[in-house]
Amino acid sequence: MNSSAIPFDLENSPRILLVDDEPRLLASLHELLKDRGYQLYTATCGSEALAQLSKLRFDLILLDLRLPDMSGHEIMDHINRRGIEGDVIVMSGDVGIEAAIGALKRGAYDYLRKPYSREELLKTVENALQKRKLALENERIALQLENSEKMYRYLVDSSPDIIYTLNHEGRITFINDRVHQLLGFSREELIGSHYSILVHDEDQERARYAFNERRLDERASRNVELRLKCHSGSGSDRTFNNTLMTIPLNSIGMHSHDQEAKKQEYFGTYGVARDITDRKRAEEVISYQAYHDILTDLPNRMLFKDRLGLAVIQARRKLTELAVMFIDLDRFKLVNDTLGHVKGDELLQQVALRLKDCLRRGDTLARQGGDEFTIVLPELRDRQDARLIADKFLECLHQPFDLDGNQVHISASIGIAIYPGDGETIDELLRHADIAMYQVKALGKNGHSFYHESMLDVSHQKIALEQSLRKALELNQLEMYYQPQVDVMTGRIVGAEGLMRWNHPQRGLLTAGEFLPFAEENGLMLPISDWMLGALCRDLVQWNAAGGEAVRLSLNLSPQYLDRGDFFEKMRGALTRYGIAPEKIEVEITENICIRNPQYAIEQLNKLCQLGVSVAIDDFGTGYSSLSYLHRFPIHTIKIDQSFVKEIHDEHGHYPVILAIISIARGLGLHLIAEGVETEGQARYLQDKGCTTMQGYLYHRPISLGSFIGVLQEQNRLIADAAPALSQTLAIEA
Repeated sequence: MNSSAIPFDLENSPRILLVDDEPRLLASLHELLKDRGYQLYTATCGSEALAQLSKLRFDLILLDLRLPDMSGHEIMDHINRRGIEGDVIVMSGDVGIEAAIGALKRGAYDYLRKPYSREELLKTVENALQKRKLALENERIALQLENSEKMYRYLVDSSPDIIYTLNHEGRITFINDRVHQLLGFSREELIGSHYSILVHDEDQERARYAFNERRLDERASRNVELRLKCHSGSGSDRTFNNTLMTIPLNSIGMHSHDQEAKKQEYFGTYGVARDITDRKRAEEVISYQAYHDILTDLPNRMLFKDRLGLAVIQARRKLTELAVMFIDLDRFKLVNDTLGHVKGDELLQQVALRLKDCLRRGDTLARQGGDEFTIVLPELRDRQDARLIADKFLECLHQPFDLDGNQVHISASIGIAIYPGDGETIDELLRHADIAMYQVKALGKNGHSFYHESMLDVSHQKIALEQSLRKALELNQLEMYYQPQVDVMTGRIVGAEGLMRWNHPQRGLLTAGEFLPFAEENGLMLPISDWMLGALCRDLVQWNAAGGEAVRLSLNLSPQYLDRGDFFEKMRGALTRYGIAPEKIEVEITENICIRNPQYAIEQLNKLCQLGVSVAIDDFGTGYSSLSYLHRFPIHTIKIDQSFVKEIHDEHGHYPVILAIISIARGLGLHLIAEGVETEGQARYLQDKGCTTMQGYLYHRPISLGSFIGVLQEQNRLIADAAPALSQTLAIEA
């Protein structure tokens, strides 16, 4: 104990130290406790906390584990080394098991995981202070024990622990009143009874060993944890089924001294039983959480591997088969992006319940993480068993999910691996089931497939493609192609959409659709988007050097790229570095970007517009955004998706979706482009309805920069050749 510390007076209000480096959390905590009669002190870092502890004595310390200069564990070590009094309640957002176990081992009164409820915190603080108060009262009384037998009796009966003595036969000769408060037995019932009346049946042998070992030397004290029964008042065996309390017993042998024989004789046992029920329950909760997914309450990856390992051992011993399934939900990311992560979590919980209802007894369903689940089906009769359960999974997911009135439809892709044919180890079975699942994804999703060796070759090809794509950036194998956009009234090219191509050394020219999905999955979209922005600017420099006109080039923007905080600075830096006029660039976004984080998207796009870059919505009408976004977002252009254009088979037909999009663009004063135009009939229908800018194979395929410059120069030559003839015609008419 620090001798310079100011002592605490029991008559004063409890003194509490609040330690947290988050100012808002610290202020919120102070506000919650300030009107409850406590003296509150705060610290925003470890050094401030240690300074406070050196000056004052605190009844309670509310301690955050993560501090800028030291950890909460280090502060608790300091408290323990210095013998500083006061209970510690640890508050942490850390989901790991090690932090909680470390706090409890260092003597924390309790461990609250952030975010905690107001009621939980207040109750924990109240309980800790109540226990602290009892302990302090016990300590003060202990100081007077030497002078008063009466005070000794009061101390024993007021102790927060059960204090007792046993004779040499193990019968209770004394026990304090605490036994009635904790276990419900009166002292009169227990005096003269054997200690076994209190001990749980399963702990009787351990208690017999502890109480019958009669040590006489310095090892005469020992600790043992026992569960004690609670009294229900009936006296029957049924009372033992009530609450079971786990306590450690510190049993100290008592001996009488025979001075003449100069030897000690065993006299009985003195014991102190401390209630650690709450601590044991907290340890059980922490242990449970270490092996279970908190969101769905399913076994997690660690527990699943343990159970799969046991199932493999049993299958090997019994010469039977088992199945491992890998389930990935289809369209879950779309639900998460459109409805938010809270609804996404609710969907995962509902999916877990449906899948559990399809399982047999002994099957294990676990959540791997995200929207991925794994299942082990032991003791298969044949593959048909696994097929039937996979079909049941798909059928149960077919019914819509209700998320607060939103009807959501999802499906699943399921890969199945069979032991021992598809693998004899845990890792092999999981990897092969995963490969089979991706095979289902590639074939259109919403189905199941058993693993086959041929799938491994496909998987290796994907890995090779990913590795090659990483090298493509280094080896300058990527190239921008451009598809012209034509004003059909004049026949002039007014813009072009930049489309990425990969000059693969073995597979030839690959379109973006053949390799960008791999880039999305493997975290390559950001460096590829950086390259694309630079390539577009470099191509514009060449175009300007060739005497090109003010044709606007559009750039397809990945949602991942927009989400990156430095996107705007990247764009402005590239335009400045290459000397490109911002009005020559148009950024194309999909309408679902507007849903992911609307306010952030608005801020980013407004910055672009202030810079002079225009914004177009690509694939309009295929996403989930509302028309209100068109008012809020700084949009200049709407592009009619080619899926709608392809539906035009009759130029005299009626296509209401296209008419609606054209009407929206006209009403909002937006530029309109139709993409995917391939026939004269489609072009005439669109032109007749008011869309005069088109893009598609009817006019031009995507072409390299050199070819694009050549097409523009040829167009300019034809216009120049036609100018004198047009002037002569006008003069004759005049």
